[in-house]
Amino acid sequence: MAVKCEKMIEAYLIHLLILIGIYSILAISLQLAVGFTGLLNLGHIAFYCIGAYTSALLALHNFPFWFCFLSAGIMATLFGFLLSVPINKLKGDYLALATMSFSFVIYAIVLNWRFLTRGPLGLPGIPRPTLFGISFSNNFSFLILTAIIALISYLIIKKITESPFGKALEATRDDELAAKVLGKNTFKMKTCALGISAFFAGIAGSLYAHYITFIDPSSFTLLQLIPVLAIVIIGGLASLKGTVLATIILVLLPEPLRFIGFPSSVVGPARQMIYALILLLILIYKPKGFYGKVELG
Repeated sequence: MAVKCEKMIEAYLIHLLILIGIYSILAISLQLAVGFTGLLNLGHIAFYCIGAYTSALLALHNFPFWFCFLSAGIMATLFGFLLSVPINKLKGDYLALATMSFSFVIYAIVLNWRFLTRGPLGLPGIPRPTLFGISFSNNFSFLILTAIIALISYLIIKKITESPFGKALEATRDDELAAKVLGKNTFKMKTCALGISAFFAGIAGSLYAHYITFIDPSSFTLLQLIPVLAIVIIGGLASLKGTVLATIILVLLPEPLRFIGFPSSVVGPARQMIYALILLLILIYKPKGFYGKVELG
């Protein structure tokens, strides 16, 4: 009995670590757009959805995992480039509303294009990854794969933000007009930033799809964006280190609710209330988050 209990605890912890890895990729990719470029992108969950469905559909048609994984990022990037054109001149609340509308459009497509996505029935039986002859069929091996991809994603985005291109993005965020006067093509930079952000959201969606092995439209509603946006704000804008720390805290913090004995119909809303409360307290008492370089707004 004790051995069985230990195995259950181990499996539970591995599950949480995988979620932390996936959410870390999703959050640091959003940080690139919001924190470093100043694009209040509320359509980030749509890129996550595009990546998940692209990878899942290809995998169900027996394409290899590496192809599904890269295709998920590339497809999300293409949609990121497409989105950047109509929102080029939008800022602040208008930008947020436009990107939110994009999220609704993608949700409507996956919900109603039943021939391709099976609509509300979802896509079951998504295979676990096999890469270079190595099968990641059990959760521990999948955790190693997720950790490697999360680390590589972090290092790439960190390298981007520390490069001259990253400094130009920060200049655009702080004063776009001044950046234009200095000869910077701000439209091109924002487009690239949104495309890169979308790519990593897409690969996070691919990992999620292959881990859960079932996806449906309910996994990609605007409500799912709340914890990711909360992570970015609580960790601090333009801070990758703060984003990772906030991811760990926000994934683990609501977990004790599962052991109190509340029904599942209560745990979900309670989790959202905790995210909202933490976000509100951070905005009041620590507007820059844990390690933020700029204040929201």
